[in-house]
Amino acid sequence: MKIKDMFDQKKTVISLEIFPPKLDSPVETIFDTLDALSDLKPDFISVTYGAGGKSKDRTIEIASKIKKDYGIESLAHLTCISATKDIIKNSFKEMKANNIENILAMRGDMPEDPDFEFPDPLHYQYAKDLITEVKEEGGFSIGAACYPEGHIECKSKVQDIKFLKEKVDCGVDFLITQLFFDNEIFYRFMEEIDIAGIDVPVSAGIMPVLNKNQIIRMTQLSGCSIPPKFRRILDRYEDNPAALKEAGEAYAIEQIIDLMAWGVRGIHLYTMNKADTARRIFNNIENIRNIQG
Repeated sequence: MKIKDMFDQKKTVISLEIFPPKLDSPVETIFDTLDALSDLKPDFISVTYGAGGKSKDRTIEIASKIKKDYGIESLAHLTCISATKDIIKNSFKEMKANNIENILAMRGDMPEDPDFEFPDPLHYQYAKDLITEVKEEGGFSIGAACYPEGHIECKSKVQDIKFLKEKVDCGVDFLITQLFFDNEIFYRFMEEIDIAGIDVPVSAGIMPVLNKNQIIRMTQLSGCSIPPKFRRILDRYEDNPAALKEAGEAYAIEQIIDLMAWGVRGIHLYTMNKADTARRIFNNIENIRNIQG
């Protein structure tokens, strides 16, 4: 099923995100996580794509298994900054052969290998270049990323929304946000994109903070801000891992309940492959989820 159709049929689309195991670990290690997540019955599960395309084959394999073996719709991430047109075309072919109907099209992070050889000239410089290619290929529902606080590489919020409008106009069906910890920032962002004429459904990306190192890394990578309320939680429990994990889950649950009350079109939970945390969060929002359908 195409994800764009889910947004037409459901009041709130609830989804999860997982990432493939590292290349030196067996791919089967992710199946235990999927076993523990499958009975939560999310509307779809997205599978990330490593920097430089390192996990491309695993992304497609896992996305295919989610749909075939677990009966859950999947969303395969696809990045383009280091790819050639032949690589992207081959990805389309593999996805279609595995009945994958949904792509999250992104520019992607720069490869970690300093000696990585990029195509010269680049075949895809921006996400919109890939989105155009996916649209021309046909047969896929296309998602894209958006940034409530602006992309960390962008000079201004105004410019970032201008670029987002360009992406959407190239054929995007739905958006998934970068993580954020202040719902008011998300609500302002929704007003801003509405003014810009962006009217596709938006899923709010929520990441429960489970440890101090995680929050340090994620704020550095994404540039997301820490509101005073959340800062107090970090300061109070940073030396008590068990308490911080519990408080982080509670904060994410509170965020989600507020977002659903506001009328958000979708919730996208960044699980970090922690099935126990995803389960606790789902159980706490289950009644609201059942009421909304």
